[in-house]
Amino acid sequence: QVQLAESGGGSVQAGGSLRLSCGASGSSYTTYYMGWFRQAPGKEREGVAAIYIKTGTTYYADSVKGRFTISRDNAKNTLYLQMNGLKPEDTAMYYCAARRLGLWAAYALKPDMYDAWGQGTQVTVSS
Repeated sequence: QVQLAESGGGSVQAGGSLRLSCGASGSSYTTYYMGWFRQAPGKEREGVAAIYIKTGTTYYADSVKGRFTISRDNAKNTLYLQMNGLKPEDTAMYYCAARRLGLWAAYALKPDMYDAWGQGTQVTVSS
């Protein structure tokens, strides 16, 4: 089982930037997809961005397109989420997740498709 650990969360003012990191470690685990998800109080967990490891193809929720960028450093086994132009509605706990099987690309942002999760890192954006 892979272990995932997020870092980089914090509090920023609207319009600011943060970069989240997710380190992966553990036994052999062929990762096909990795993603960032978020959950605000009282709301369901939602997909923010995902990446197909083999090709580097990325997927974004409409709400973050043009502001967030997902990337992965394979040598460091680390996933990143660069968040620019942050808005108060981006406030949430952000989770890193991994999936060890392939899936239809249309499902890349669905939390139920992922089988390994980190503990989360809090992002708070004030107006």
